[in-house]
Amino acid sequence: MFPRPLTPLAAPEGAEPLGRALRRAPLGRARPGLGGPPLLLPSMLMFAVIVASSGLLLMIERGILAEMKPLPLHPPNREDAVWRGTVPRPGRLSLDAGNSDLQVRQDVRNRTLRAVCGQPGMPRDPWDLPVGQRRTLLRHILVSDRYRFLYCYVPKVACSNWKRVLKVLAGVLDNVDVRLKMDHRSDLVFLADLRPDEIRYRLQHYFKFLFVRDPLERLLSAYRNKFGEIREYQQRYGVEIVKRYRAGAGPSPAGDDVTFPEFLRYLADEDPERMNEHWMPVYHLCQPCAVRYDFVGSYERLEADANQVLEWVRAPPHVRFPARQAWYRPASPESLHYHLCSAPRALLQDVLPKYILDFSLFVYPLPNVTREACHQ
Repeated sequence: MFPRPLTPLAAPEGAEPLGRALRRAPLGRARPGLGGPPLLLPSMLMFAVIVASSGLLLMIERGILAEMKPLPLHPPNREDAVWRGTVPRPGRLSLDAGNSDLQVRQDVRNRTLRAVCGQPGMPRDPWDLPVGQRRTLLRHILVSDRYRFLYCYVPKVACSNWKRVLKVLAGVLDNVDVRLKMDHRSDLVFLADLRPDEIRYRLQHYFKFLFVRDPLERLLSAYRNKFGEIREYQQRYGVEIVKRYRAGAGPSPAGDDVTFPEFLRYLADEDPERMNEHWMPVYHLCQPCAVRYDFVGSYERLEADANQVLEWVRAPPHVRFPARQAWYRPASPESLHYHLCSAPRALLQDVLPKYILDFSLFVYPLPNVTREACHQ
């Protein structure tokens, strides 16, 4: 099922409407001394993305796209093949004829990415990016030379299980069910470990994919995990957040009781490019204009999409994507709705522009936190 159409946030009395705030909110700023344009999308382009993706979502809801002939995931003409960064091989990607949800979602994402990334000034490869952005990107793309694929990992989108799969494919682990604490660095190869010519070759010739998730569900998952369970994050980030945003916090807070609104206040003041990877926008982590991904899977249909990728890269039949543990309780839409409705609307207006490209490019609706929805 597809998400409901975008429902704009209701602004508090006297506040600026969200749509206007998003249109005027800059996604980036020019770097002092460089004299160039902003590194990220200008506000008018951002507004165009919002409008385009909103229209596509409405078309999905009304069944219009179902009547359109979808674009193939690997377009047959060479111009589109160049946009994707590789000349497709016949039969490389195929979708079940009955899997229309996946086909339509991929089609919408492909169209939106193509429209945005085709704009003048957008990066065409990692070397178009500023050094800091390129470093972040290359440190988040994992390499499998044996199976010729690149995977951009996004924290809080099942990246630990994907790393486990890569270790099995590399022969480091016997199977994906081995009960070991995940080491997120050892026995893994990142693009950042390779020479520029090796990076370029793999970007041109390897199958490339990433997995995405509803941006706010991902934030809630990071909040619950890092501030509810991980002492290191409580001490490193929680203490500072409480000191900065809680009146009367005292000189030595524990940092283990950060509230979700306090976390959002912290995000509102953060530069997206300098965020911790667990809440950095996917756009900044994986740079979907600089890297032409062949497939964008979703957390909402994780197992099916992941096993489809394993089939495409010709992984051995015994290698499957790990099932979720019985004890695992992901952030649910109901839990997210509760937390968002408990947060000040003006605060959400400050946070959402930082993630607007994740909402738009990957086809997720903005949250419905109108007074009517929150009182249901």
